[in-house]
Amino acid sequence: MKSKFTHINKKNQPKMVNVGDKKITERKATAKAEMFLGEEIISHFSNDEIHTKKGPVFQTAIIAGIQAVKKTSNLIPMCHPLQINGVDIDINIIDKEHIEILCAVEIDGKTGVEMEALTGATVAGLTVYDMCKAISQKMVLKEVKLIEKTGGKSDYKMK
Repeated sequence: MKSKFTHINKKNQPKMVNVGDKKITERKATAKAEMFLGEEIISHFSNDEIHTKKGPVFQTAIIAGIQAVKKTSNLIPMCHPLQINGVDIDINIIDKEHIEILCAVEIDGKTGVEMEALTGATVAGLTVYDMCKAISQKMVLKEVKLIEKTGGKSDYKMK
């Protein structure tokens, strides 16, 4: 029986998918991470930024997320190393207790960038946690999800 998983070979062992015959297409993926910070931390923000002893929280988280996007293939075994065209990370305070992190990644390539977008959003959230934990450790990285993908075999948009 043939596996429906592309990363499993005929012997039911892991493999990296061969993308050699795929066409290069423009591909984009956007992921979103929602995070509970709590009022105690949010109250420290001024003009959508908080400065801690470690530095500016959102700016540092954005840089960490961009670095994570570039390192995704080193973290997730079956991801191909990619030549990234661009990464855009946006962090917004959505209410008195929560933030959202949006990570959009673009390439011209043979494989998608969903994992890169998800990794960037996640690491940006973990960086916010690291930088704010001196104020409170009640933070929760609640949900990380793909919200849109274009290019390749199929497009996806979360409804």
